Amino acid sequence: MFLKSKEIHLKCTHCSQITAYQKASIVCPLCGGTILQAEYDLEELVHCHWKDKLSTRYPSLWRYHELLPLFDSNHIVTLGEGWTPLIQAQRFGKLIGLDYLYIKDERQNPTGSFKDRQASVTISVMKEQGIKEMVLASTGNVAISYSAYAARAGIKLWAFLSGLTPDEKIREIQLYGAEVVKVPGTYDQTKQVAAEFAQNQGIFLDSGLKSFTSGESMKTMALELGEQLHGQAPDWFIQGVSGAMGPIGVVKGFEEMMALGMVDKVPRLGMIQSSGCNPMVQAFEKGEREAIPVTDPKTAIATLATGNPGFAYSWLYDLMQKYGGAMEQATDAEAYTVTRLLAQTEGISVEPATAVAFAGLIKLAQRGIIQPQERVVINCSGHTYPVEEQILTEEFAPEASTQFKW
Repeated sequence: MFLKSKEIHLKCTHCSQITAYQKASIVCPLCGGTILQAEYDLEELVHCHWKDKLSTRYPSLWRYHELLPLFDSNHIVTLGEGWTPLIQAQRFGKLIGLDYLYIKDERQNPTGSFKDRQASVTISVMKEQGIKEMVLASTGNVAISYSAYAARAGIKLWAFLSGLTPDEKIREIQLYGAEVVKVPGTYDQTKQVAAEFAQNQGIFLDSGLKSFTSGESMKTMALELGEQLHGQAPDWFIQGVSGAMGPIGVVKGFEEMMALGMVDKVPRLGMIQSSGCNPMVQAFEKGEREAIPVTDPKTAIATLATGNPGFAYSWLYDLMQKYGGAMEQATDAEAYTVTRLLAQTEGISVEPATAVAFAGLIKLAQRGIIQPQERVVINCSGHTYPVEEQILTEEFAPEASTQFKW
């Protein structure tokens, strides 16, 4: 059992109204806003020397339960996610001119991606709230994670998948017993269909970043990094982005660690998009806080094919103005080339979204935006499999081979 005195509040990101957390689906009682962030009694954690207790705890994201939105540990749904390795990429780093490049190896999560963090926290909260059935939209990894954790929790899952989702991923989702609905359209269209179905059927809809549990889960990457780097935050956190949930959560994690005296700064963000679906990059380069949606994504990398980032980009833009950072883009061909290069220098096989992040990182290093001596952590968000057949074709290599100069 967690402490009975644990208090959780939700702060509206629109009007700053603070409300005691009582249920999973909630809107701001003052303005009706739906984007809420969880807040905890950080002063009490400082007073009780919370950070000193972490070293004795089991290596799981739930070691940080005081900073997660669950009241009773009996409702935790876990498969051993979190506390993934932090690996220094010395050979690849030397190749691109970075002395301190680290890979946060999220492939080691139970279903092979960092989305297991989101699934564990969200499904646990749903279990605590007595929710028995849910709907979500996905390009693959989220649905795989949620279907596994929902099966473990006894929750029925409806997974709406975009037309780009590989058949291999669909079969895995079905294996866990989820009801799969494939939508012949973009991810944005898939989200709309899923939302309409959930509303018509009266079923709980997972709303991604709009659900505060998602950001809370992703901040555990930052909490782990604070421990793994012995209290020194990295200078840069790099990730391939589509909806920006990961980095927004990571920033919140570092902010809370600063308040707890665990680190002294929040890292700059290096956000990388596919050049075939890059609304954030386009807006950021113009200094604009709102992104114009890409209605027809031109990328085979499904996990990065969100054409309309909506409010998430504005949120991310504000964070990057506050803490610093840069945005970059990379083609599918560049990503597939880097997949091979990383595997052959570090023995690490990554998913396409991670390969895009590495390709963008190379460009940021070559442009001098990231300096050789800076400490860089990149989110290795998932494994090459089950999309290796697409990645390992030869057709993309010639186009990309001239893009990078070592």
